Amino acid sequence: MRKYELMAVFPLDEEKSKKGSADVRTVLTQHGAQIESEEPFGDRDLTYEIQKQKRGRFILFTMKLDPSKVADISRQFKLNANLFKFLFVKLDEKEAK
Repeated sequence: MRKYELMAVFPLDEEKSKKGSADVRTVLTQHGAQIESEEPFGDRDLTYEIQKQKRGRFILFTMKLDPSKVADISRQFKLNANLFKFLFVKLDEKEAK
């Protein structure tokens, strides 16, 4: 198990962002991720429009996850209409403590 951060961007619509974040948590737990924290980063401007939206709701997830599961999770995230963008970042051992 390695430690990862996942930055996810959701639509500003309250219902869609709640559904999107719930879907993200569900997919992560189905693949054996141990979610350690979920930190809202607030609503921010996007660098470019996504689905005709100029702003998004950012949430940072910190978790422990088997590295072999990242590709499968990414495939499922791409099918989620309530998730604009996402990025997995592997944390160094020094940062993970």
